[in-house]
Amino acid sequence: MSNGTSSDVSGAISNLLDTIGKLAQQQVELLNSGLKSAVQLAEPLGKTATELVGNVLGTLNQILQNISSAIAPKK
Repeated sequence: MSNGTSSDVSGAISNLLDTIGKLAQQQVELLNSGLKSAVQLAEPLGKTATELVGNVLGTLNQILQNISSAIAPKK
């Protein structure tokens, strides 16, 4: 094998490894971006869900109070 062929193979392997490294880095960046997007989406949904649960519990409390006052004997 001549020096030129060895150099070509070495360059090809180097380019292949560079490409694999760049692809891996892009996958990590894509995953990171996806996680950030999920957190940004979950934050307002969590706040809204918490407010909804609070409102439902408040409404149930009012219903129970109305039922209790309707059942309670009048003086």
